[in-house]
Amino acid sequence: MKKYILSALILTTIFSANEASAQKGFTKLFDGKTTDGWHTYGKTTAGERWKVEDGAIHFNVNADKSQAGDLVTNEEYGNFHLKYDWKVAPKANSGLIFFVHEDPVKYKQTYSTGLEMQVLDNDGHPDGKITKHRAGDLYDLIKSSSEPVKPVGQWNTAEIICKDGKLEQYLNGVKVVSTTLWDDNWKSLVAGSKFANWENWGTFKSGKIALQDHGDEVWYKNILIKKL
Repeated sequence: MKKYILSALILTTIFSANEASAQKGFTKLFDGKTTDGWHTYGKTTAGERWKVEDGAIHFNVNADKSQAGDLVTNEEYGNFHLKYDWKVAPKANSGLIFFVHEDPVKYKQTYSTGLEMQVLDNDGHPDGKITKHRAGDLYDLIKSSSEPVKPVGQWNTAEIICKDGKLEQYLNGVKVVSTTLWDDNWKSLVAGSKFANWENWGTFKSGKIALQDHGDEVWYKNILIKKL
């Protein structure tokens, strides 16, 4: 029994050390208890539809609709490595939007300027039938190279790494998107997308990070960022 306990303690210590090493240099964007550091786009505080429950930010579809809107960070980020976990309810749609330029008079929504890594129930939501609109895709621009997404109700781990225009997206440890932003190829991608005629879309090199309110139930947790 003593040997078993000792082995368990050693394994726990090793796991904790590896976990600490993996998170070195990262800071929490979400403290697991409050929406401190976040606000609803175009406002000064977080709308009440975003609730913190069991260590996760939960979009509550039953809360007051006047409290709706995308949740955005107070701070802007340029070169960064972002990690986060997400899960959706059946038939749900959301997204992690980045490089958001917050000017609600000129740009009505976060997606008016920001790029999106799609969060979706691929099988239950209509967007799942649209190429480049499925979970892990760089929304409407680049289809994921594979689809390592977990079933509805299970947690997925996503990562977005952007360094000097080099963009990579990971889903559950698998690189699913890799591209270069703002070069001629990028401009061609945008020209072939729904954003072709959107003023200044995808041109900002720093901005806020947003959790999308698409009117559906979604959860986010373990949101960490490292400035590069």
